[in-house]
Amino acid sequence: MTNWLPDLSSGVGPLYQRLADSIESDIDAGTLPSGSKLPPQRDLAFDIGTTVGTVGRAYALLRERGLVSGEVGRGTYILAAAETAKVHERTNAKHEGTRYLDAPAGKLRFDTTAAPDVGQGAAIAHMLGAIALEEPAEVASYTRTFPDSWFEAGSNWLSRGGFRPAPDTIVPTQGTHAGVVSSIAALTAPGDYVCFEHVTYSQVARSTALAGRRIALVESDEYGLDPDHFDHVCAQKHPTMAFLMPSAHNPTCTSMPVERRERIAELARKHNVILIEDDLYGRLSDRPTPLFAELVPERTIVASGLSKSVAAGVRGGWLSCPPAYRHRIRVAHRLLSGGNPYILSALAARLVLSGEARSIEERSVAEIKVRIALARAALEGYSFNSQESLPFIWLSLPDSWNSGTFKNAAFENGVILDDEDEFKAGRSEKVFHRVRFAISQPSSREEVSRGLGIIRRLLDEGRAGYERFD
Repeated sequence: MTNWLPDLSSGVGPLYQRLADSIESDIDAGTLPSGSKLPPQRDLAFDIGTTVGTVGRAYALLRERGLVSGEVGRGTYILAAAETAKVHERTNAKHEGTRYLDAPAGKLRFDTTAAPDVGQGAAIAHMLGAIALEEPAEVASYTRTFPDSWFEAGSNWLSRGGFRPAPDTIVPTQGTHAGVVSSIAALTAPGDYVCFEHVTYSQVARSTALAGRRIALVESDEYGLDPDHFDHVCAQKHPTMAFLMPSAHNPTCTSMPVERRERIAELARKHNVILIEDDLYGRLSDRPTPLFAELVPERTIVASGLSKSVAAGVRGGWLSCPPAYRHRIRVAHRLLSGGNPYILSALAARLVLSGEARSIEERSVAEIKVRIALARAALEGYSFNSQESLPFIWLSLPDSWNSGTFKNAAFENGVILDDEDEFKAGRSEKVFHRVRFAISQPSSREEVSRGLGIIRRLLDEGRAGYERFD
């Protein structure tokens, strides 16, 4: 194709994902017919003003979707419709961006950290029935007022260590993600900068960019966010907010030491930056440390919920924020999400206040610990980050592998996991040669062990044991 260029003026997500989506759209429209050759990666990178690596990631994503075939020395070609159908039939996969909505048949899901199934369904079913019987009018209508119990539940669930938020600081939300994004929407304006680490829970960063805010990337190390670089970025770009996961970082498993927290708290005051402290994994961490909300309470929003330790499908979450922010965030949450569904918010509150959520969490953590022990044993001799009660591993790959290729190889062998690009908050040229895999969603420990065996075999064999023939 000599005159073709992709349309990148719309779409969401990182550039490589938008490029792949644009090419897929042009294939569907017939603009790129089967058998046609895509531009060489270097040429297309020059034409659209990006890096060869970005174009390479886009082409790799198209190969995963079964739309193109790459041949070394010849280039990348659009597959015929019949060939594409065969690939989709083989994987039986529906995508949302870079992830699968449903695990294709025969694939083990190691790419999600939702709470493990420890029998919580029975307790949830009982409580749902009770709510429907006892409060039928509220269930049948829109949620117009919030019972005091919802705020008490949030205060209870967010309390950890020396942090005890008052009920009048609480905003009930549809999960942690919705609460964080609502906070950003309420307290920043389009064009404002929000700080993120290079790798983090990238869905928040993508939502932030979609809302017209700009991403400011900050360096980090084995202790978390780098305070010196944070100081530099704040002085240069004047961000309004910073998103942090200091107690149990996803995906790196890092826990930030007290001294560094104190330094970053000082810098947040110095530069007038609001901190969003995502504590969703923090409550699972085996390394308890003070929250930022204890160090700079006047500028810290704490977010957490039930998804990782109780039940992701309940969508139960809460924020604790300075009282001056509460009304604005609550209104933003209602406008962005449509409001709290009464039955789910009431369920989340009952789970917490009855003590059932704590009981489920204890069983979840016990199961996670057993599975992480299996993972640590299976990976002996390789480098990785983990905590015994966090449901994921940040695995460093041997020299023979890069992140995207290992993800593809794992998929071909029956395991769905995430490469490092899934966690990049913005356009970053940093390369970590890492993948993250999670162990909470397989239905049994036997399935966990089977998936771990596949990962171990791929590590041992290296790329010599994996070759794709497109």
